[in-house]
Amino acid sequence: MRGLLISSCVLTLAGALLANPFAGRWGFELPGGGRFGWLGVEEKDGKLESAVLWGGGSVMPANETKTEDGKLLVIRHHKQKDGSVHKQVITVSKDGENLALTTQEFDGAGKPKGNAQAFKGIKCPDLPKAPDLATLKYGKPIALFSGSDMSGWAAMNEKAFNGWSVKDGILSNRVMQPDGKAKHGANLKTTQTFEDFNFKTELRVPKNGNSGIYLRGIYEVQVRESYGMKPDAHNLGGLYSRITPRVAAEKPAGEWQTIDITLCDRHLTVVLNGQKIIDNQPVLGITGGAMSCDETAPGPIYLQGDHTDVDYRNMVLTPIVK
Repeated sequence: MRGLLISSCVLTLAGALLANPFAGRWGFELPGGGRFGWLGVEEKDGKLESAVLWGGGSVMPANETKTEDGKLLVIRHHKQKDGSVHKQVITVSKDGENLALTTQEFDGAGKPKGNAQAFKGIKCPDLPKAPDLATLKYGKPIALFSGSDMSGWAAMNEKAFNGWSVKDGILSNRVMQPDGKAKHGANLKTTQTFEDFNFKTELRVPKNGNSGIYLRGIYEVQVRESYGMKPDAHNLGGLYSRITPRVAAEKPAGEWQTIDITLCDRHLTVVLNGQKIIDNQPVLGITGGAMSCDETAPGPIYLQGDHTDVDYRNMVLTPIVK
């Protein structure tokens, strides 16, 4: 028995030593500050794969992931309008438990564009196990929107065009112009911050409407006019580019819709128009437009205001008591 135990310990230790030191999920603030990204690295069948979120947009797989001289190289291709392919090379070194990174752009001929930029990455904490939603305890519900004014809310960029207003119990964003183009409007956030919670609201999107509800300021639940489309992580109720709804439950443009969101222990449940479309699924990292890469800190609810018109009403957040 003792020999078996020793052999088991040796094998476990060998596996730990062979595990790639870069494997895992990492958050970072992009060079220049104010925008945040995410890097996920895993080893499959002896090969490295990675995915990157670079400030905004979607989480995208890297074109190449490899190690050289003890460093990780994450290479992304960017096709240009002229057909050439530019490359971004992210070079990653371990810095204790965290990462030291540089990013360098190369043109289609392989020549560097500008100087390499350095930044730091932090290890995302391990995901807790999925919570038992039936046993959650809730605190007192908080009405985030009074229906009469915008108290409790603030524009995230006071210099940006602010299209938000209140009328007849509706919080509206109006950025569309007569030419059909949208002004780059301000996002709106609560002045309060929250940890885990249930959040309910009603929303209305016009034809081709696009907005978003950010949970704790870092996870975007998509708000989009996507009636009649197949389920997609970029459609209404999906966790943007990360979790695809299991069914399509959208209503047509211009109709009021209900959304019921529970965020607990970095697991997400979404009920859209009475149908459960995301069922206690793990959230693997921040989404584009996040205010931070710290997934442990409390944060606000924020509403995306820089895309199209959108309406909200009857917003209630109920904290989960731990």
